[in-house]
Amino acid sequence: MTTTRTQAGGVSHDTGVQAWRGWAAAAVAADRAAAEAGVRLAYRQAGLAEPEVVVWAGSPREAVKLIKGLEDPGPSVREAVRSAPWARERRRMHEELGAAGWAAHWAATGGRLWESTQALVNRIRTGVVEDLVGEDTGQAATAVRLTLLDAVLGQHDAPWLAAFPTDGGPLEGLAAVCRSAGWWWPFTRVAVVCERPVALHRDEAGRLDRGDGPALAYPDGFALHAWRGMPVPAGFLAELPTLAPERIRAEENAELRRVMLEYYGYDRYLADSGAHPVHRDETGTLWRIDLADDEAVLMVEVLNSTPEPDGTRRTYWLRVPPSTRTAREGVAWTFGLGAEVYAPVRET
Repeated sequence: MTTTRTQAGGVSHDTGVQAWRGWAAAAVAADRAAAEAGVRLAYRQAGLAEPEVVVWAGSPREAVKLIKGLEDPGPSVREAVRSAPWARERRRMHEELGAAGWAAHWAATGGRLWESTQALVNRIRTGVVEDLVGEDTGQAATAVRLTLLDAVLGQHDAPWLAAFPTDGGPLEGLAAVCRSAGWWWPFTRVAVVCERPVALHRDEAGRLDRGDGPALAYPDGFALHAWRGMPVPAGFLAELPTLAPERIRAEENAELRRVMLEYYGYDRYLADSGAHPVHRDETGTLWRIDLADDEAVLMVEVLNSTPEPDGTRRTYWLRVPPSTRTAREGVAWTFGLGAEVYAPVRET
């Protein structure tokens, strides 16, 4: 790769952030030949013998299962292949640029990619654990998490690689894999390398988001479903086009109910439900929905004081007891408090 370099206060920094962003978000088949060449170069640059074999997996999930079944891959060499060369390059550049110069350099390069990429990495790890062990929090879950933490992140190493020169340097092998494939695990005898995703859908804030299918999908079938960043079950999305107010009211999970309301439309829901406002104050609006042969449904409409990454503020609907008389009383009830002692902190 040929990178463009500029001078800022005498400090050189890489301006190819968009290229690294593209590799981090690539959702196309891996370039296996280039990736394997990068893996072997990374071993040599670490002073190690090349792996005897490079094995491919369709996703991080498949890689974890494959690693568990390997007879003798040898010990992990992640420290030598990835951690040590990164630490040396960071130390060198920190000494060259100074603390302030390094901070500015990081902000102009890797820092621009770090948050959104790390959020995706964390979501993939969580999804793999959930897929393989479900709600198990014991040794099986711990083993999966440790295997995932032992990965070199391939394309998702783009943020920190963007901060360093890579052509012809000690990070050249790692950068080659980043541009060509997904996560990978280096052992003395075997390297396990993952395919990249085949689909990636995110909203304007960089969160996983898709209403009609997986937001992230790998070629082996491993997939993550999300609505504006919130994980949701695959079957839940399929149900959205057929929603009715009765189904929304019956949903016990507050976060899923919020997604239903966003999809259905708050105004439409209130109109179709025959709801009417019964009280408003600084905490929100109390709505009442009268139901035939059942007790009334009361919900408080509140606006989250903390903005989303895109600057918008979420509207939440809180189910409260039928005896609720004011919006403040309803919100206080959700915190286990009486209206007279509930005193929310408001932004100024």
